Amino acid sequence: MITRITGSINRVLDEEIRLQVGPLEYQVLVPECVRRQLQTRANEEVTLHTSEYLEGNPTGNKMIPRLIGFANEAELEFFDLFCTVEKIGVKKALRALARPIREIADAIQRQDAKWLTTLPGIGLATSEQIVATLRRKVVKFALMPAPAGVGEADAAAVTAANGHSDMLADAYTALLSIGVNPSEARDLIDKAATSGKKFSGVDEVLLLIYQRK
Repeated sequence: MITRITGSINRVLDEEIRLQVGPLEYQVLVPECVRRQLQTRANEEVTLHTSEYLEGNPTGNKMIPRLIGFANEAELEFFDLFCTVEKIGVKKALRALARPIREIADAIQRQDAKWLTTLPGIGLATSEQIVATLRRKVVKFALMPAPAGVGEADAAAVTAANGHSDMLADAYTALLSIGVNPSEARDLIDKAATSGKKFSGVDEVLLLIYQRK
C-alpha cells in the first residue's frame, strides 16, 4: 500500500489533485479541507500521507483502486477514525470533511451535533451517531495546530507539533477529571498552547495554567 507520496501538483480539481511523480501522473482524492491547502500550490512539490481503498461492487467485475491524500498523518488518522462511525464510508467521509479537522474534532468533543449537520451529507441522526462514537476519541485532534503546509520540512514540524498536541490533550483530560468544564478547559489549554513555552510533561502544562489563574 502507498502510505506517502511526493510529487509536483499538475492540477487541483474539485475533489482530487493530479500529482506528477517522475513520468507518472497520480490521481489523489482529497477532502475539501485538504484541497483548500493545495489550491494555490500548482506546480509546487508537496508530500501527502495516503490511504487506499477499492471502489466498485465487490460482486461485479470491476474494482477501481483509489488513492486518498492528506497533508499530515494526524489528518489521515482522523479520517480513518471518522470512517469507523456506522454508515459513514470512505466517500461520505471525504465529502463531509469540508472544514478543518481541528474544528470538526472540537465540535465532536463539545457534543455539538447541530454544528456537525453543517458538514456536507451529515444529517442530524448521523451527527448524533458521530458524537456518540467519537466524542471520547478526538481530543488530540481538537488541539491540532493550524495546517502548516505539506512539504517535507512542514511534515517534520507537524510531527513534532502532534507530539506536543498529545501532551496538551492529556492536560485537557486532566482538567476535566478535576471538574473544570469543557469550555474553560479548552480556553486554558489554548492559552498554554499559544504561550510559546515548550513543555516536557503534562505537569508543566498544568503548572503554567495554574500560575496564570
